[in-house]
Amino acid sequence: MTIKRIGSGSPFEEKIGYCRAVVAGGFVHVAGTVGQGDTVEDQCRHALGTIASALRQAGASLSDTVRVTYYLPDASEFEACWPILRDTFGDAPPAATMVQCALIDPKYRIEIELTALAPA
Repeated sequence: MTIKRIGSGSPFEEKIGYCRAVVAGGFVHVAGTVGQGDTVEDQCRHALGTIASALRQAGASLSDTVRVTYYLPDASEFEACWPILRDTFGDAPPAATMVQCALIDPKYRIEIELTALAPA
C-alpha cells in the first residue's frame, strides 16, 4: 500500500510530529485542524479552508468527505457553525459527530477532523 503524507507548513507539524493529511487505504485522513479568527464562525471557515487545501493536494475535495468530527470547548457555539457547514458540504453531507472538549489552547473555539475518499 502506498502512503502519501501532506504537510501544510504549520510549525506545529514538525514540533509535534504529525502531518496535515495522510492518503492511505483509499482515504484521505485529515488531522484535527483549528482556524484563526476572533469568532467561532471565523475559525470554522479558516479551518475548512486549510482542510480544503490539504484535500486538493491529495487530489480530493470537500465533496469527497465521508466522515467529520467537530471538537468544541463550548457546545453552545456549534449552532453558529451550522450554516457554514451546510454551505460547505451542500448536497453531499458526511456522517458527523460533535464532541465537547478542551482544545490545545483556549483561544481555539473549534477543531475539525475529517476523512474523505481518495481519488482512484
